[in-house]
Amino acid sequence: MRTQVAIIGAGPAGLLLGALLTKAGIDNVIVERSSAEHVMGRIRAGVLEQGTVDLLDAVGCGTRLHREGLVHEGIDIAFGGAIHRMDLKHHSGGKTVTVYGQTEVTHDLMDLRAATGAVSIYEAADVKLADIGESPHVTFTAGGKSQRLDCTFVAGCDGYHGVSRASIPPGALQLYERAYAFGWLGLLADVPPANSELIYAYHPRGFALCSMRSPTRSRYYIQADAADKAETWSDDDFWDELRRRLPADTADRVVTGPSLEKSMAQLRSFVVEPMRFGRLFLCGDAAHIVPPTGAKGLNLAASDVHYLFEALREYFDSHSEAALDAYSARALARVWKAERFSWWMTSTLHRFPEHGAFGERLQLAELDYLTRSDAAASVLAENYVGLPY
Repeated sequence: MRTQVAIIGAGPAGLLLGALLTKAGIDNVIVERSSAEHVMGRIRAGVLEQGTVDLLDAVGCGTRLHREGLVHEGIDIAFGGAIHRMDLKHHSGGKTVTVYGQTEVTHDLMDLRAATGAVSIYEAADVKLADIGESPHVTFTAGGKSQRLDCTFVAGCDGYHGVSRASIPPGALQLYERAYAFGWLGLLADVPPANSELIYAYHPRGFALCSMRSPTRSRYYIQADAADKAETWSDDDFWDELRRRLPADTADRVVTGPSLEKSMAQLRSFVVEPMRFGRLFLCGDAAHIVPPTGAKGLNLAASDVHYLFEALREYFDSHSEAALDAYSARALARVWKAERFSWWMTSTLHRFPEHGAFGERLQLAELDYLTRSDAAASVLAENYVGLPY
């Protein structure tokens, strides 16, 4: 087989890139190691920046999003027993975010790809990238047969543990990483949300987040020790701990129910530079990880895709490699700003026992300043709704 762009990974980044390329008439093939059902079953975040929504609209995937997605004009921050609303729309010049689950984004993009007839190969085993410096090709086993896919470029959209970044020679990348000593214990339940907008709660017992997937499905998180396991927490224990960390009137509005899914997510920050080696380009989690506090993971993947698609289109339209050469620097400039914002949100809202009483008072001072200063609120809003591409 031969194609112009081989895309490794059928998550939202790979599917979105494939949709943009297909619409532009650029041939592409997606190679995914998991089954389509497994890809669809991944539970992930769902706060979309306007830029991400615009990209989904551009490929024709916005109909269900606009019908079912929840447009949020603000977020609430809880501390000291009170709720403080941050008006994102007012402080960002009219921008909003849309709550729409990553699973739904994946579903829409998979349906679109099937409708266009573009090729996706699922359950591809033993995927290997070769000659990525000059004349790349991908080998894998599918349907019990060894196959080879020759291409002009490879887009590595296969996540942190994927084969793409691992195919780059040792020493060619600079790694930057920070691991946190805690994670998020998350619970998904078919219960109405406690609030119409997301609540980020700072509490001496630890951080909590009240979010939702729809008016009837809620997603809640609590800060937990990194060594904790989701299976050691009963539903009742989770609900009790969540309510302890919320203001009393908010806790009273929490409707409990059996969990559909419980999971533990470790928090870490990770960036590699550059995001290119030869004719392999890294996108999304293959190149960077952010703590989920700032809701940037999926949105950063989308901006990577935007930059890479523009560069590939320029190459196939005019044979210019200028935009390809600039891809890594353009993407990383936005990545590092999102890393900074996610670090700030995490540092401000989570409990760090090692910082002691002095550190806790600094956090409270930061939160008090944030909720009283228009300038501080504008910085939060500008970053939360998404910096321009």
